[in-house]
Amino acid sequence: MPTLGPNWMDPAWLLERFGNQFFWVSTAIVFVECGLLFPILPGDSLLFAVGLFIANKTLHFNIVSACLILSIAAFLGNVVGYEIGRAVGTPLYERQGRFINKANFDKTHDFFDRYGAKALVLGRFVPIVRTFITVVAGVGKMERRHFFVWSGVGAVLWATGVTLAGYFLGSAFPSLKDHLEAVILLIVAVSVIPMVLEFLNHRREARRALDAA
Repeated sequence: MPTLGPNWMDPAWLLERFGNQFFWVSTAIVFVECGLLFPILPGDSLLFAVGLFIANKTLHFNIVSACLILSIAAFLGNVVGYEIGRAVGTPLYERQGRFINKANFDKTHDFFDRYGAKALVLGRFVPIVRTFITVVAGVGKMERRHFFVWSGVGAVLWATGVTLAGYFLGSAFPSLKDHLEAVILLIVAVSVIPMVLEFLNHRREARRALDAA
């Protein structure tokens, strides 16, 4: 039983079930997480696991090709999310589903307001924000060329960076493959840090505003 929720959240289970097709399953998941408004997916841990599995020869795939394909999937996912936001617009904000809800959009909108276009890069490394940031950019009618540039930079830094981290750490420390669950827990903990810092910063600013009032 995987440490982090259902079986499909566990890279080791996916590898065992799909074999060498694990890479293409991971690519599809990255695309969906980045563009189809389904934020509860193991994007970070899958990217890391792809690099790790390639390093230890469990997955037979070229690391350069893997980074290129995963970066393209992340970018295309963002483009789809942007076009959804641009086409559907503000009615999305009024939905109160399990994942697509006003609270998630509000958090992402605040993140976007704070960092501007750089949010498309920084948001890649923040769960939930990663999924909704491009929709917010689309709803706000961000200029397409501007969006494509920043989204492309973010896609490469995230998809290539995390995959290479798994590859080089897997090459340097082959025993990591035997402690994948612990590594994934660490990745999840690290990915949550920006959300915690943003929350604490928001509370500090709200307190200051109350004191000033």
